Amino acid sequence: MAITLTEAAARHVNRYLARRGKGLGVRLGVKTTGCSGLAYKLEYVDASEPEDIVFENHGVKVLIDPKSLAYIDGTELDFVREGLNEGFKFNNPNERDRCGCGESFRV
Repeated sequence: MAITLTEAAARHVNRYLARRGKGLGVRLGVKTTGCSGLAYKLEYVDASEPEDIVFENHGVKVLIDPKSLAYIDGTELDFVREGLNEGFKFNNPNERDRCGCGESFRV
């Protein structure tokens, strides 16, 4: 499978990278935390690591470390506005449960 970005997410990433003046893309991964066990990590990156798996959608590179891929394979990254809030939304088909605060998830 793959990791995909919606057009809205790609536009947001491209705008941010342009403002930064540098950047290769975004790194998406998971870390152990929270009441459900895992949380998403998303950061802008300037260089890839040798072990990175790279996906590209709408001109944006998404870098994944191999250990995280098992938890997030098939995920669609979206950028949404809900009322006054905006942010990235992870549509992960592997997610089985999410904690009440929305901070962490379980597969």
